[in-house]
Amino acid sequence: MVSVDQVQINFNPQALSIVNYIIGFIIFGVALDMKLEDFKRVAKMPKAPIVGLFSQFVILPAAAFCLISVIPLAPSIALGVILLASCPGGNLSNFLTNFAKGNTALSVTMSSISTLASVFMLPFNLKLWSSLNPETAAILQTVDLSFWAIFVTILKILVVPSIAGMLFAKKFPALTMKVKKPFSIGSIVIFSGFIFGALFMNMTHFFNYIGSFFIIVVLTNGVALLIGNVMGHLTRLDKRDTRAITFEIGIQNAALGLVIVFNFFNGMGGMAIICAFWGVWHIVSGLSLATYWARKYRDPKFEAEYENLKGNLV
Repeated sequence: MVSVDQVQINFNPQALSIVNYIIGFIIFGVALDMKLEDFKRVAKMPKAPIVGLFSQFVILPAAAFCLISVIPLAPSIALGVILLASCPGGNLSNFLTNFAKGNTALSVTMSSISTLASVFMLPFNLKLWSSLNPETAAILQTVDLSFWAIFVTILKILVVPSIAGMLFAKKFPALTMKVKKPFSIGSIVIFSGFIFGALFMNMTHFFNYIGSFFIIVVLTNGVALLIGNVMGHLTRLDKRDTRAITFEIGIQNAALGLVIVFNFFNGMGGMAIICAFWGVWHIVSGLSLATYWARKYRDPKFEAEYENLKGNLV
């Protein structure tokens, strides 16, 4: 069996274009809940968003670097971990926050800002932390990974659909209210199908190398969720804000990670497998934590608010 670093998962140009459109569709659906007021809210109540975004774009990539430095990993696996830790929050975070009776408005606000911030922060963190590890740095030297190229890719598949979704919601508010929930559910189904499809088509590689990536994915995802929870408590945020931050940090946009892998790393096996399995695992861990919190949290003060939100937000 060859090393996981030598495994290459190929997508033809047509399939890669479809993947990009899928990501755009998902982001458009998420953006139907995004408003300019989400960004203004940060200026009025900046503490929770700042804590969350600092944890997401500074603490988490640093923690991931520490993990790959102490745990023996194949270089492509290690680089995949850094890539996922550098990605913005995934589309499941808003759903999980609402399900766990967290602050959904904060979750949407953080998703909005992190999606836009990732245009700069993802390539910055990927290049910074990868360059500090000799083995992952060696991979970077073999690929054409320009800051500008990643910037343009993220701009096209994240920012443009985000702006389109926000404009659609503003111009057609009544229609948006009707399609928002189906879009949200559809985006989750499409995202899940995309991830499971990627795993299914490469099932042989998945089972051959599962021992190489299972522990690091579970551990890193657990650390990400823990960072959000601990930072919320350390900065004295209330329970609902802490839950929102926890899911924003713990649920990464694994589909975006796969797009980066196929566009810039020629489908490098270790990175692709990490992204695909991460996309499955954080559904399991996120739903488990959200279910626990939803059952534990029974504060009457927020029950009525939650019931009102439940009809409009998924």
